[in-house]
Amino acid sequence: MPSLYVVSTPIGNLEDITLRAIRTLNEVTLIAAEDTRTTRKLLTYYDIHTPVTSFHQNNISSKLPTLINTLSEHDIALVSDAGTPIISDPGSELIKASSKNGIPVISIPGPSAVTSAIALSGMSGDRFSFLGFLPRKNKERDDLIRNVEHLQYPLVFFEAPHRLIRSLRYLNDELGNRKISILREMTKFFEEGFYGDINSAIDHFINPV
Repeated sequence: MPSLYVVSTPIGNLEDITLRAIRTLNEVTLIAAEDTRTTRKLLTYYDIHTPVTSFHQNNISSKLPTLINTLSEHDIALVSDAGTPIISDPGSELIKASSKNGIPVISIPGPSAVTSAIALSGMSGDRFSFLGFLPRKNKERDDLIRNVEHLQYPLVFFEAPHRLIRSLRYLNDELGNRKISILREMTKFFEEGFYGDINSAIDHFINPV
């Protein structure tokens, strides 16, 4: 029976992909990608010629029926720009629709920026909360922080480089000068890990050495 394969792809270094993921991307009929340009770089590197279609936040309503129709006869692989799909991307809608239509959903596990960051953070990975990107709207951001400020285990956020300083200042104001680890460019040539407190992180990233 045709299946939806949820395939993890590298978060940076293109060699960080499993043999099973390469085989799956070769064997499916179609790859649904968050950004086709990013995915085609990976496919070119591994000489994979499977057709690719876009599936992202702005075309869910138009693409979802087409993908479900394709899954009635053919296998599809779902990939994100980097790492494991569904983590801060719209792939969950395709998974829910597939399950609703009785289509098997199969995980092809592999890289994840979240687990890689925890592993490199120097903090305990026994328990942590992943909170995605901080909301841009003040009220949503404040509500989120109020709900987690009491937690005694690591909080994991994504943040864009151009918003990092602003977010660090916000966290310092709301949570105090807590211990922090900041991981950037993981698995890439300029990979960096910062370990310290929020105040020293602000100083470091305003005036990087």
